[in-house]
Amino acid sequence: MKYCRYVLWAALFTIHCSLFTASAQSRSEWRDSLEVLNAQIGKDPQNLHLHLLKAEANINLEQWDYALAEYGKILHTDEKNLAALYFRAYVHNQQRHYDLARVDYEAFLRLQPTHFEARLGLAHVLQKMGRKTDTFDELNRLVQMFPDSADAYAARAAFETEQKQYDVALYDWDEAIRRKPLQSGYVVSKADILISLYRMDEAREVLNAAIKRGIPRYALKEWLDKCKK
Repeated sequence: MKYCRYVLWAALFTIHCSLFTASAQSRSEWRDSLEVLNAQIGKDPQNLHLHLLKAEANINLEQWDYALAEYGKILHTDEKNLAALYFRAYVHNQQRHYDLARVDYEAFLRLQPTHFEARLGLAHVLQKMGRKTDTFDELNRLVQMFPDSADAYAARAAFETEQKQYDVALYDWDEAIRRKPLQSGYVVSKADILISLYRMDEAREVLNAAIKRGIPRYALKEWLDKCKK
């Protein structure tokens, strides 16, 4: 079920990356940007926007401790700075400081309780901390708050799959597929469960239906081949 575990958080990390609008820069360009930002901060050390930009550069250079220092400075001045809270949680997660990431996500969500990415991030952190009940609670809350979101159902389905709660996982994969019928990751995650349960005919039906909807056969070939074994 490795593919399922990947699906659980793939959307989260894609979201994080997409929030850095200039992430296509090379490392050399990020170092140049950092040099410019350091000079600007030297002239205007109270400018929180400059500190946010510097932290962004630090993250793209994987300078986690420097990014944390910047977010700490920002939050010392403005404890309700949403960007600093959100991305500090992300940095803590990268450093596997899950308890600290949880604190920041929860502080963020007290200010913005309907923020999808932060709720998914919190669920991820709780899962990493081994807090299964809390993870389920957060994923249930995510689905309740975002009933039209395929990603919400997929996140819960993947965690249910990991916990071997296959019946409810199959239901949630169906709900995710219904909302995003051309998302091949959801289809193969459902097929993966059926194959693991030796329900090959059902798995084949799921895959063939996906092909009829427009998902390329080559994207499903690995799972079609498993159905033949």
